[in-house]
Amino acid sequence: MSSLRVIISGGGTGGHIFPAIAIANALKRMSKETEILFVGAKGKMEMEKVPAAGYQIEGLNVAGFQRGLSPKSIAKNLTFPLKVIGSVTKASNIINKFKPDVVVGVGGFASGPVMYAAQMKKIPTLIQEQNSYAGVTNKILGKKASKVCVAYDGMEKFFPKEKIILTGNPVRQDILNLSGKRERGIEHFGLNPDKKTLLVIGGSLGARSINLSMKVKLQEFVENDIQVVWQTGKLFHEQAKEAAKGLEEKGIKVHEFIGKMDYAYAIADVIVSRAGASSISEICIVRKPAVLVPFPFAAEDHQTRNAMALVTHHAAILVKDTETQERLYNEALELLQNKEKRDKLIENVGNLAFTNADEAIANEIVRLANSRK
Repeated sequence: MSSLRVIISGGGTGGHIFPAIAIANALKRMSKETEILFVGAKGKMEMEKVPAAGYQIEGLNVAGFQRGLSPKSIAKNLTFPLKVIGSVTKASNIINKFKPDVVVGVGGFASGPVMYAAQMKKIPTLIQEQNSYAGVTNKILGKKASKVCVAYDGMEKFFPKEKIILTGNPVRQDILNLSGKRERGIEHFGLNPDKKTLLVIGGSLGARSINLSMKVKLQEFVENDIQVVWQTGKLFHEQAKEAAKGLEEKGIKVHEFIGKMDYAYAIADVIVSRAGASSISEICIVRKPAVLVPFPFAAEDHQTRNAMALVTHHAAILVKDTETQERLYNEALELLQNKEKRDKLIENVGNLAFTNADEAIANEIVRLANSRK
């Protein structure tokens, strides 16, 4: 039998890219002969992260529709139809050349054109819907998709019920087992093992509201004997470093981007985070108490819906983006100082974890490929 050939399309943020790479890695563990090609959007972070993970990627000149009415947004939208047509044409050419058995869409700008082109060619397609509220593109593609792998119950309101498989979201392999990593994390970040530690992660691109509220509270964390490991993102990094001047030796550690997230999770007593699908899944896997600040401008406000999937199970605390200045510090500090509350969140959030989502999705991909032969 010839080796399996799979295209994985999508990206834009770490929340799309890291699950996509996790699926690819699971396919490779099942068979080293599997051939995988990624298709992403030119200028987006997948064009760097995917090759760094050891996979080949092709780029499409595609962007999303701009929702604003500024002259810049209107100008971009005038070129939108041409970019879509060009992207579908290039995606079709990539598919003709690579000849995949299955095409997988993980969300992001490139996913739509590639999945659409594959469906027009009657190639089996699998959607990996990460959020609790499906986006417009996935809802359209889901009608003709072979399978839809989801992370939340109740997704039949977006997709045909018979196509849905509850798998959870794939996460990075290195966070699945944090045993023994706290000590290494303490050394890696230069922390005091006897102090409580707050991990602040606004996402791979940062989070302005979280960053602004953290900036003015660093001294108060120090005064309460709390250490902070703070991933700022690129745009806020210099401001954060300036705010942390003189506090580094007191446990305020500022990072533009954290590569060793397994170490970061291992040292965290409490996490402050956006509520992207991957962040939610990882928080469940590592069983950490979290204060979630959903990004309010995400499509269909899906981050709030993601967060509520935990909050309704008493598995996390939600702070609205507009309330970060008033509430974020107090909620984080109270959680750090209240062991009983932390333990309850840890118990509840752990019950929501899917530990083998990557393998479950990989198995579905193989089944789809075998069904064609």
